[in-house]
Amino acid sequence: MILIIIFQQMMKSMKNRISLAEASRRAQGILARGASSELETGAPPTLADLTEALHFALGDGRIWLNDQRMLLIQSVVLGRIRAEIIDAFGMETARAMFMRIGYFEGMRLAELIQKRWPEEDLTHALAAGPRVHTLEGFVKVTTKHFEFDRDRGTYWGEFFWDDSSEAGEHLANYGVSTEPVCWLQTGVPSGYTTRLFGKPVIFREVECMGMGASRCRVIGKNAEAWEDDAPELEWLGLKWRSHPVRTKPARRAEPEVPEPAVGDSVAVGTSAAFVRTRHLLEKVAATDATVLFSGESGVGKEMFSSQLHEMSARANGPFIAINCAAIPENLVESELFGVEKGAFTGAVSSRAGYFERASGGTLFLDEIASLGYAAQGKLLRAVQERKIERVGGARVIPVDVRIVAASNVDLAKEVQAGRFREDLYFRLCVFPIAIPPLRERRDDIPLLMAHFLKLYCERHRKNLLGFSRRATGALLRYDYPGNIRELQNLVERGVVYADDSSMIDVIHLFIGAEPMSPFTVTLSHEGRLATEPMAPALDQSGDTDFSAIEKKAYLGALERHGNNISAAARSLKLSRAAFEYRLKKLGLMPGRSER
Repeated sequence: MILIIIFQQMMKSMKNRISLAEASRRAQGILARGASSELETGAPPTLADLTEALHFALGDGRIWLNDQRMLLIQSVVLGRIRAEIIDAFGMETARAMFMRIGYFEGMRLAELIQKRWPEEDLTHALAAGPRVHTLEGFVKVTTKHFEFDRDRGTYWGEFFWDDSSEAGEHLANYGVSTEPVCWLQTGVPSGYTTRLFGKPVIFREVECMGMGASRCRVIGKNAEAWEDDAPELEWLGLKWRSHPVRTKPARRAEPEVPEPAVGDSVAVGTSAAFVRTRHLLEKVAATDATVLFSGESGVGKEMFSSQLHEMSARANGPFIAINCAAIPENLVESELFGVEKGAFTGAVSSRAGYFERASGGTLFLDEIASLGYAAQGKLLRAVQERKIERVGGARVIPVDVRIVAASNVDLAKEVQAGRFREDLYFRLCVFPIAIPPLRERRDDIPLLMAHFLKLYCERHRKNLLGFSRRATGALLRYDYPGNIRELQNLVERGVVYADDSSMIDVIHLFIGAEPMSPFTVTLSHEGRLATEPMAPALDQSGDTDFSAIEKKAYLGALERHGNNISAAARSLKLSRAAFEYRLKKLGLMPGRSER
């Protein structure tokens, strides 16, 4: 499943091809120099070309990449093996072992490219490395630039890695590291490039998700360019080892079991992005530092701020959440700071504002960018002095409150545009935490699906068997412009719409207006990866009436199977009884059905 999801995200149709090999032949020699900037978009072998070399022999339990046998293994299993080796032999030895494993893997991938595309020149072969590395499912590789001069023996390249599974497993087992942790992954391009280039090339991480970065950044250089600081030569077997590599075993953090979620809020996840956010919360929770959450609407900023409060020393105090966009501009000051008796005509009673009510606890200011410029100035004074004055009063009231703010727009850009005060921005941005959108943490989707299914089955008193294969695939590949909130709504809709003792299918989830991917990746009968149109149960005509979409799906299934209700029900992943019930309810029951 993980492999199929990764293939679905990255397979593209690439048409424009060029060949530097042809230029080499015309020059009666091999091009000794090259750079990624010389390649046009779609230079072969493309991802589509590479996936044609992947074959699933379902009958005998083998997976082949050209003539090399491959394995599917769960990322968490490899992470567990990695942790066992670290605990037994120490970080230094483990790093050397995994780098060497990756190095051998890279060498084999280079052999695949040389054998499958022997006519391609070195520039194209090197450019294929990130694609074949991505194809394996460990990480998504993006080439920034590479260049080489074979005659001079020089190579330089810079690449970005997103969603490294190795970094995610290290974070889960040991927390945020002080050093790069994608050891196996740095070995892969080292072996691949060394094999093709003919001279040792060493890759290193200069930024790593395991150290808290948003993604990994990798630099590759010929071994001599690293000068004397190249222990990888020993680790990769390119130089005799002068001393054994062994350090004291590292202490592994006990696995943390997430507490059961209450209500609609859920603060559990398995993705590297979620684990990184969780570790950042743990770092700042014990302090009183001001925290600024940023992220798209629906990513769970209020949920994370509530979690931060529960983890802090202020957990016994109040947690007050306020949506700044919901406060009229003329009432901001009275809502935040309160009103003193007699402040307005009519002699209203004194009333505490949000700052006073949150004293001893946490005040969460959501959508803070929506505050007017004047209100921002008053908020700045309260934040930096920890003192307020009620509207209509002269008494200064000290408040003991921790400020947590959130914004779904880039506040730095708002400052540049003159819509947000720079001094307030720097007061709030003491400890920024960016929460990635759900489409960038797809490993969390299955966990969230299960959570919301259980929640809404209990709430709506339904007994459902789970999600069909098509529904699961659709939810895993959907981009979620509304993030977790949209996933939550989709699952609740499915629970409400599906019949008891049945499974939630695609038609129960989507109303036809969602921007769905035009194809999915599946296995053909011959065991090859292939693209197929969206399942017929999901209407793509633009009709947004849900009953109309359902009718079209049912009538289409009946037409394809000659009004055979049993066959049509099987094609829709429904029981015959449930299908007949829906047909009768919609007035679609054919005059005669075959069993």
